[in-house]
Amino acid sequence: MRILLVEDDRAVTQSLVATLKAASMVVDAVETGEEALEYCRLYDFDMVLLDLSLPDMEGYDVVRRLRAARLATPVLMLSEIMSPQAKVKGFAAGADDVITKPFDTQELVARIQAVVRRAKGFAQSSLTVGDLTLNLGSREVMVAGTPIHLTGKEYAILELLVLRKGMVLTKEAFLNHLYGGMDEPEVKIIDVFICKLRKKLAQAGADNVIGTVWGRGYMLRDPASGHLAAAKAQTAAAPMLARAA
Repeated sequence: MRILLVEDDRAVTQSLVATLKAASMVVDAVETGEEALEYCRLYDFDMVLLDLSLPDMEGYDVVRRLRAARLATPVLMLSEIMSPQAKVKGFAAGADDVITKPFDTQELVARIQAVVRRAKGFAQSSLTVGDLTLNLGSREVMVAGTPIHLTGKEYAILELLVLRKGMVLTKEAFLNHLYGGMDEPEVKIIDVFICKLRKKLAQAGADNVIGTVWGRGYMLRDPASGHLAAAKAQTAAAPMLARAA
């Protein structure tokens, strides 16, 4: 997952970044509401972790402006105010969840995972597409009950594909998700990761789950939805269309 942390207390930021990275999340950190709004316009995040008290505006205002701009990125608000009214105000502004400081870091990670799951249409603690199941908490992957061992990067790619099921993801999007703009390798490394991931899934009986959309990138489709067949047809047709042009 890629998280945007909006927090102006640098000691708190350091602690939260360490906690989220330990949970295998990629974290971008900013200190102001304006920076948060700009980052959300430019980049694709799974979650915004937003402090209520910022130097330039309240967290409520950040959420309102995100929603007014039709940005549906889930928001978990961090609040020092323990009153029920503060939580109600956060939800009314458009936040998906509110947690009061101080909080247990394990609870925070669990809430982040729960909000992201719900936002992507997964009600249970695991993400399931066909015979493929991912457990966000334990980072376990199974195909029809058979566990698969994946490297950290392979898991992160599969998690992104499942969370964005039905969307075409470019290689640049994978790089950004895996490395967060820091020390990114060449884009062709994504082809290597995808190739290895496909082999492991195929060996477990989940062949052709990751489709190639010619000239655009990769996507994961639910075999039950019929999208996979459409993707294969699109992929096969693209070279012929290019030759005809």
